[in-house]
Amino acid sequence: MTTATHRKPVRHLRHDPRQRPFIVIWEVTRACQLACVHCRADAIPLRDPLELTTDQGRGLLDEIASLGAPRPLIVLTGGDPFERPDLADLVAHGTAAGLSMALSPSVTPRFTRPTLTAMSEAGAKAVSISLDGASATTHDAFRQTSGVFDATEKAMALVRELGLRLQINTTVTADNVYELPRILKQVLDSGASLWSVFFLIPTGRGSLLNPLTAGQTEEVMHWLHEVSELVAIKTTEGPHYRRLAMQRERAGSGPTEDFQNPAAVDQALPVGELRQQLRADTARVLTGQEPRRRSSRPPIDVNSGKGFAFIDHVGTVYPSGFLPVPVGSVREQSFLDIYRNAPLMRQLRDPDAFGGKCGRCEFRNICGGSRSHAYAVTGDPLAEDPNCAYQPRAAEGVLQR
Repeated sequence: MTTATHRKPVRHLRHDPRQRPFIVIWEVTRACQLACVHCRADAIPLRDPLELTTDQGRGLLDEIASLGAPRPLIVLTGGDPFERPDLADLVAHGTAAGLSMALSPSVTPRFTRPTLTAMSEAGAKAVSISLDGASATTHDAFRQTSGVFDATEKAMALVRELGLRLQINTTVTADNVYELPRILKQVLDSGASLWSVFFLIPTGRGSLLNPLTAGQTEEVMHWLHEVSELVAIKTTEGPHYRRLAMQRERAGSGPTEDFQNPAAVDQALPVGELRQQLRADTARVLTGQEPRRRSSRPPIDVNSGKGFAFIDHVGTVYPSGFLPVPVGSVREQSFLDIYRNAPLMRQLRDPDAFGGKCGRCEFRNICGGSRSHAYAVTGDPLAEDPNCAYQPRAAEGVLQR
């Protein structure tokens, strides 16, 4: 008799995150025809003449590719990357250098079949599209433009039709949190391979929105873990999802990945009103459907500056797009030198030095808290994450698998 292999609740990088990033987000332009209320970038209507040029972009991609396998994943974002006429050139150059190239465009009139076909032919592998509401009422309000919801549904279908991997991004706030089950259904119906749920950071235009409380965040993350057998889930600025995955595994999993005990999880990690409502609404919206269930995709231990880096349109490097503290410029020095040696980047890889409960938490090495949220609220990127409800155990040395 064959015994199933137990799957660890959190994946770990196969390489040293101090030496190379796992993923690099490059904001190729800040221009965008939308004016989304949660925009991190405070996008502008026209391109900045100081954007990195095509040649500078090629050089940047070459430098990242020089790391060799496993090369970092590259996401070209904005603003709207489709505002750059040389985008296909950049995608093709990165692909030829051995990089896996992905795009995160806005759904505007520039999102067309010919444009997306050109990106696919240039070598793009995946496209992420934002869906922040279950209806036009909510989604179009986020984007401050009518008709975007309908266009987004068509865009998602086009991505799948052209054979590109589809990722759906959803920013969750106190105003749309109860729509998550209906958004989940849309994610499933779209055939998306990954649902990335962004926990609002009060920066940029997002500072005008209503974030979840720490308790609500915890409840949403529990629900996300429960539905992760329906679609792969990634949390952005929600690293405590990894802590929660470990807690749930310890509370309710048996000796194989096929044996789970939800009742034991609920007993150890009591269910609140929000989680109850999300569960009930999920059962209701999926009534009559039999979505394919899969082994949950464990979250990976990547955080700001630890396996992750962001480069803006003029070449300034940040630990994250939501952590607006510059650590260098690729116009002045090597990106890899910045990533490896910038003081803040090095500090972000030392969770023992974090302030408050994050620095003493037994899960600090696999979570670390949202550095972006800490900075947005306190002005200190090394402070404790105010959006985490967990209270660390007093004892040290708790197993961190």
